[in-house]
Amino acid sequence: MNRRAFLLGVPSLLRAATDPGFRLVNVTQASGIHFQHNSGAFGAKYLPETIGAGCAFLDYDNDGWLDILLVNGMDWPGHQKQHTTLRLYRNNRNGRFTDVTQSAGLAVEMYGLGVAVADYDNDGFPDVLITAVGQNRLFHNTGRGHFVEVTQTAGLGGRSAFSTSAVWFDYDRDGLLDLFVCNYVKWSPEHDVFCSVDGKQKSYCTPEAYRGSTCWLFHNRGNGTFEDVTAKSGIFDTASKSLGVALLDYDQNGWPGLMVANDTQPNKLYRSLRNGTFEEVGVRAGIAFSDDGKARAGMGIDVADFENSGVPGIAITNFDNEMMALYRRDANGVYSDIAMKTGIGPSSRNSLGFGCLFFDLNLDGRLDLVAVNGHIDATVRNIQKNTGYAQPPHLFLNDGRGNFHDVAADAGPDFASPKVARGLACGDFDNDGDQDLLISTNQGPAFLYRNEVTNGNRSLKLKLTGTKSNRDAIGAVIRIFTPLGQQMRMVKTGSSYLSQSELAVIFGLGKQAAADRVVIEWPSGRTEEFKALKAGSYQMTEGRGIASQRS
Repeated sequence: MNRRAFLLGVPSLLRAATDPGFRLVNVTQASGIHFQHNSGAFGAKYLPETIGAGCAFLDYDNDGWLDILLVNGMDWPGHQKQHTTLRLYRNNRNGRFTDVTQSAGLAVEMYGLGVAVADYDNDGFPDVLITAVGQNRLFHNTGRGHFVEVTQTAGLGGRSAFSTSAVWFDYDRDGLLDLFVCNYVKWSPEHDVFCSVDGKQKSYCTPEAYRGSTCWLFHNRGNGTFEDVTAKSGIFDTASKSLGVALLDYDQNGWPGLMVANDTQPNKLYRSLRNGTFEEVGVRAGIAFSDDGKARAGMGIDVADFENSGVPGIAITNFDNEMMALYRRDANGVYSDIAMKTGIGPSSRNSLGFGCLFFDLNLDGRLDLVAVNGHIDATVRNIQKNTGYAQPPHLFLNDGRGNFHDVAADAGPDFASPKVARGLACGDFDNDGDQDLLISTNQGPAFLYRNEVTNGNRSLKLKLTGTKSNRDAIGAVIRIFTPLGQQMRMVKTGSSYLSQSELAVIFGLGKQAAADRVVIEWPSGRTEEFKALKAGSYQMTEGRGIASQRS
């Protein structure tokens, strides 16, 4: 029994028939995570019931150990039977968590969907934005284990929408984090549309039944307030039906842009013009439509250099029978979907995907891809005999030769069990140098999987703190060089679906004892280089080098 298994009282498990070099152990119950999502469903088949909710890893008390935040919905007005709120779980540093929602000031009832976490006022403590049906909520972290809602005073109040994913990023590189919020469709209970498969019984509508809604961009003024710059920034678009968003520096010039996954509408790529405005280049870049020219039902999204080529690619989850998309960029800046040739397409054809993330599960220096799935209606089996409501996740292992192999069934005894999954986040909650998984489900529990790397591979974990840059260093690009080659990562919020992963960046080193060279390109424009960093965990502060190391 290893140290982590002992802490949680979970014995080490037998190796799977096909050993992927790691195993994912379900530690949800043993860790004290007891949660049930409430969609508010009471039979009216309201569209938002199918959408949420998300989850997050964050270190809210700044003690160096990741905590967990789970977003919740609520009962609809006139049908209240229970009181449900967000749930914040503090990491006890021994493999267990304690529910601190009430004492942290987050026991707030709302129809929550997504979460984005970042230190928007650079005070050293992460703040929390919850997107919702209705009014989004911004909670400021006081640094004393407590949050205070500042939605109105921050200038985000008075806006009612069907908001989904969100991302904090410094689009004008002034050292202050700005906020981008995805909005889905124009919907309210009063304007709910009757949809039916058989002409008699109400069913959940597809998004085509509703008008689209523009996303929002808020500029951080630096005094605790935000200015709505949606119209003048060039992102105003009432046709989109946005569910997922990821940061993408399309020109690779240090100016972050946005990649937005849309449902039944073309995906959008907002390229920064470096003057506070954006140009939408989705069609030109080849990511707006499928290869046959159709707008797919984009849900989750992630952006990362999965080929170790120095150029980021894109993964997008879609509806069943549409397959996941995996985009590779050519020298001319045009993306092509290589999902079929890599094996991801055929494996995901019958899945309805939501959260997705690139990360290196077995620490071999190559980014793998995880996607969680689940249908929107429990009656789908009556219509599509080969499609279930609860669906198994995909865990695509990168072989480094252009192929991805789904090893979900070999990752652990129950990881591949079907779930009505939505959110997906990764983070090293036990500080052992690999990334663990958090999954949220619709009208169901959350799942926490501890990653146990069994192949002896090492890692390099870097937590960045900006000084001239925003304190979280969001937008920073890190490159490491080892005998295995080059790896590139960006410090980012957003990605996946309605969820937030750890901000620290983890590189797999394989059997290498160190990285020969590490180069950090900070959002401020400063570049720093470090030589011969041994495997382990490091705190890096802009302009001050290595603050601390933990092997």
